[in-house]
Amino acid sequence: MDSHQSDPHRRARLRWRARRGMLENDIIFERFFDRYEHDLSDADVGALTRLLELSDNDLMDLLLARKEPEGNLADPDVKRVLELLRNV
Repeated sequence: MDSHQSDPHRRARLRWRARRGMLENDIIFERFFDRYEHDLSDADVGALTRLLELSDNDLMDLLLARKEPEGNLADPDVKRVLELLRNV
């Protein structure tokens, strides 16, 4: 079974939701989606959704590696997506 997230509407909603109040976050997510949007799996979308539930400041700390994921965010899917975000 292909794990690719094939629903373009779901990806578009996720991209819209990634628009943040902090310009730095917006730039990182814009680059991320430009590079990876069409390759995202359902697990990637789930991990991104969980990251986007964070406040702008908490998200920025993770994106800039000032913090590492903790608690329910400390799982392989979130860590993998976070690594992609950190390297765009």
